[in-house]
Amino acid sequence: MSEELIDYAAWGERFFAAAVTAERVLRGVNVLAGRPIDVGPMGVGPGRIAKVTAKGEIGTATGERVGADPVSFHVDLPVTLTFTIDLGMDKQRFDADVVLPLRITAHARSDLAIALDVEPPSPAQVVVRLKAQGLRASLTSRAANVEGELRRFVAKYVARELKQPYVRDATLIDVAGAVERAAAGLGPREKSPIADELTDALPAAMEAEIEQTAQLFLDEENA
Repeated sequence: MSEELIDYAAWGERFFAAAVTAERVLRGVNVLAGRPIDVGPMGVGPGRIAKVTAKGEIGTATGERVGADPVSFHVDLPVTLTFTIDLGMDKQRFDADVVLPLRITAHARSDLAIALDVEPPSPAQVVVRLKAQGLRASLTSRAANVEGELRRFVAKYVARELKQPYVRDATLIDVAGAVERAAAGLGPREKSPIADELTDALPAAMEAEIEQTAQLFLDEENA
């Protein structure tokens, strides 16, 4: 630990960088991890004749810091889905691995809080990897434009979840509150036997000191 003194601006910059780490940002985003996705049936393809039912969940995000001014991060949020296309006379099953790229920027607020702004991706930025079960399912996927529908659906779903209060709470670093709680821990502690002993000895020591000082004055007057 260095005892070098620095100016307030440099201290604030270092503090901001130390407070807003990739690990803390990912903890905020990962409140979404495990959230279930259960949707459908929804119409897809020409005339919306085919019906898609999707089930899955949001996975654990990964990411890293990519900017210093402003402090920003690139985060990949994975989603796994299993869905079925119902063509009326036949049903085809698919699995999908979806990745949503998020850009997260840290902002300093006047109330000494740090707010993480999470920018959801557009449908075009969403990456979808389909695993069709068989050639027939693969052809059906192309005909119904399943990938495009999934991009739009997942992007919209995650954007809506990011606006939820529990996500907003998880992406706010209350610096002033943390300092207040830390300061509260610096108050008087419980009494100890040593403290009691010192307290009992203090009056006697003060009395002896006063008596000695008074005697000095008396000696000067008699001199």
